Amino acid sequence: MVRNLGTIERLLRIIAGIGLLGLFGALPAPWRYLTLIGLIPFGTGLLGHCPVYRALGWKGDGHSQAERPVLVRRPPAKR
Repeated sequence: MVRNLGTIERLLRIIAGIGLLGLFGALPAPWRYLTLIGLIPFGTGLLGHCPVYRALGWKGDGHSQAERPVLVRRPPAKR
């Protein structure tokens, strides 16, 4: 698995995941189970890999794989 999340995004996902999971005990029974969604950002932040980003070809550093620079080789100019 290749990491496709930047450091800042990983940190923000971990914090958001912990925040959502922390609400588990504070909410009543039907709503507390929705806080388990916090496992997704927490897990992707820990691993540094987001399957959705990979499927879309995105990278966490703000550049998609399609935006890579392309080197075009041209023959030398005639004098």
